Amino acid sequence: MSPWTTDELARLTAADELQIAGRNDDDTLRKSITIWMVTHDGALYVRSANGPDSGWYRGTQLRGLGHISAGGVGKDVTFTRDDSVNTELDAAYQAKYNHAPSAVASVTSATATSTTLRVDPQ
Repeated sequence: MSPWTTDELARLTAADELQIAGRNDDDTLRKSITIWMVTHDGALYVRSANGPDSGWYRGTQLRGLGHISAGGVGKDVTFTRDDSVNTELDAAYQAKYNHAPSAVASVTSATATSTTLRVDPQ
């Protein structure tokens, strides 16, 4: 696993939305969906506002592999569950998306935090 470059991380941080797709067992990409994301301490994180039953989230769990694109960055990635920075991510979501408080409440709920994924470039 190689870290995000400074430029990639800046572009991802500035982007409002992320296109995300998990990989199927046959290595094809699942359908891409648009979600919110935040960065923290040099890493990219995503959550499912609808919890672990969301289709896109389940797709990331099949193989732990997928593809993302945002802010002109497109990468094959790995998905890893990571609850170690949930408090910091809640604050990052609130700061970034404060224009939509009800949606922020969804993505910072206990259901959503149970799906926190760190997204790393392959």
